[in-house]
Amino acid sequence: MDPTSPHFRKGRSGASRVLICRLLALALVATLAACGGGGGDSTSSSGGLSSRSAAAGSGAQDGADGESSSLWSGLVGAIDGALNKIGIDIGAEPKAGTTQLDAVRLANQATFGPNEALIAQIRQQGPALWIAEQMNLQRQAVKRVPGAADVVTTVALPKSRYTSGGTNAVHKDTTGDFCADKGSNCWRDWSSSTPLVWDFYRNAVHSPDQLRLRVGLALQQMLVISNYEVSGTYGLRNYNNMLLDNAFGNYRDVLENVILSPVMGDYLDHVNNDKNAPNENFARELLQLFSLGTCLLNTDGSLQGGTCTPTYDNERVREYAFALTGWTYPAGGATPWGCYPSGANCQFYDGNMVVKTASMHNTQPRTLLSGVTLGNGNTAPAALQAVLNSIMAHQNVAPFVSRHLIQQLVTSNPSPAYVQRVVTAFNTGRYGTFGGGKKGDLAATVAAVLLDTEARSTPTNTAGRLREPIQLFTAVLRALNGRTDGDALGWWWGEEMREHVFRPPSVFNFYPPDYPVAGTTPPLVGPAFGIHNANTALNRLNYINYLVFWDGSNPGSDVPNAVGTKVDLTAFTADATNAATLVDRLSLLALGEPLPTASRTAVINAVNAYSSSTASGRTNRVKQAAFLVFASPQFQMTR
Repeated sequence: MDPTSPHFRKGRSGASRVLICRLLALALVATLAACGGGGGDSTSSSGGLSSRSAAAGSGAQDGADGESSSLWSGLVGAIDGALNKIGIDIGAEPKAGTTQLDAVRLANQATFGPNEALIAQIRQQGPALWIAEQMNLQRQAVKRVPGAADVVTTVALPKSRYTSGGTNAVHKDTTGDFCADKGSNCWRDWSSSTPLVWDFYRNAVHSPDQLRLRVGLALQQMLVISNYEVSGTYGLRNYNNMLLDNAFGNYRDVLENVILSPVMGDYLDHVNNDKNAPNENFARELLQLFSLGTCLLNTDGSLQGGTCTPTYDNERVREYAFALTGWTYPAGGATPWGCYPSGANCQFYDGNMVVKTASMHNTQPRTLLSGVTLGNGNTAPAALQAVLNSIMAHQNVAPFVSRHLIQQLVTSNPSPAYVQRVVTAFNTGRYGTFGGGKKGDLAATVAAVLLDTEARSTPTNTAGRLREPIQLFTAVLRALNGRTDGDALGWWWGEEMREHVFRPPSVFNFYPPDYPVAGTTPPLVGPAFGIHNANTALNRLNYINYLVFWDGSNPGSDVPNAVGTKVDLTAFTADATNAATLVDRLSLLALGEPLPTASRTAVINAVNAYSSSTASGRTNRVKQAAFLVFASPQFQMTR
């Protein structure tokens, strides 16, 4: 939309239009500049999360959408007990309060954005206890007993899941015309990723297990599959549920599930691979993108010897491709034309790939990385374990995975010392009380990423990361007590902002991890800048305008459990009579601190352009303040 159009200007005074134009220019400068971010007098920035009830400090919203009030009912209570599965003793993490700025910073790093209740919770608990609680959320459930005292029990909260869309029936059809009786939304509901988009944004905005969801997204953007290339909603759902399930597990298990995923097998061409002339696509990406990278690394992530020494060569890729032959779809699929190739199972995505017949696997000796070899006559399951052994023993896996998680959660340009500390947690499987002591422990690694001094200290000019579109969508909704069914955030805003979740254009994700930020000294990378340009910079402001001034989207008639996409500014009207108080309240939520002096004064003046003597005037004051704070350059960067 043209920001100079009458629709864009509707409801604003001349003074506020001038300020908006100024902020447009500032946002373009700031977000196209260094990852240190901010224009002129800018300081650090952060973003927002939303929950209406302070008692539900996990981030749940009572009745905010069609599912959350029943799914997350109950009072959030104290977290205690030993978390044996992921090796965390919650009791060992004492409460240690923190500041507003640090709480907002952690919420930006570890959730899809802060709200006032969440910030109060983090400030009271401190980062370590809050992270430990997130890794094994529990709640107090109250059972009413007639004539007796209530019985209070502590039970585990269910993990967020992808549940929407059709079943595996789409790959059991023997008629050749599966959609004949399924209506006009057949492809959407049974083959596309749209139902997952609904679930993703509902969870990201409303569900309490925020850290699991953020780590799941980080893994999703490294271990990429895409609806551009594969279809089958239930299969996409299975794959992404696997990433959520393993978010605090072990990276070896993640890789094993990725290798055996029939969806990945389709996406990168290694299901039913020819044992004598295997497709090398998956083997190459397994090494290049999923585990090791192309250059040998020191444990601090720097290049060994200061130059790129290749991690592997083409011959090694071929060895891995041969080693991973022998796998076909799980049983259960059917077609009217039979299965191909002969002896293999039909396309089917429920479960891991299987070895149907040993004759599909190449049994010749193989030389892998890390000194791992396969002898003559090896089997497909044995070869798989050898592949995993070779990767987990390699010097690159810890710095490669650790740097990715740091970039996704905290900062695009971590120092070598920061990477080294996280690598130590990955390699030892422990970080303080986090982790079970086995290499690849993601609970320990994620804790190390988020609790490191560089994550928790005042940022430098090179610290932080551009808030990518997915997190912009959710942060504004959460901060402004919004709700969404996700429908507007896929084919509309996701496409506009070049980040339509579950539809990255290639296995390289939406953007490269080493995308250079032009004009920075020293040279900096900013991965999300790879999809950032003048159009998307303006669309960031258009999105905020859509929520605040256009009242978002109403529920769609063909979306299950639709609630639309809207914010609720009611809670902020209590401060609308005092522009400075209102602006500071929103700034503390969005940024963790007040706006820089010059920007704060300009926003206050724009808010004061509306009268506070009427209800509509006070509502317009809140809209004006919300738009300008969340459109600020400081908010576009998370630091």
